[in-house]
Amino acid sequence: MPNEIDTNEAGLLYEGGDYRLLKNGSYVRCAVTGQRIPLNELKYWSIERQEAYADCRISFERELDCRPELRKLLA
Repeated sequence: MPNEIDTNEAGLLYEGGDYRLLKNGSYVRCAVTGQRIPLNELKYWSIERQEAYADCRISFERELDCRPELRKLLA
């Protein structure tokens, strides 16, 4: 039987450079893929959208999807 803390999704408030724990848990879910991200591995999130991301590529693509005007700057 898995440890209870391993099955609890945390509730976080994402802030600049850090986050605040609102609900105890051991992981959050990537807003794009739905995969579990252990809190000790969480590195990427959006303060504006209050979303977590599994890696930098997903974070980057999500930002471009939400702000299409940025794609023009990359062209």
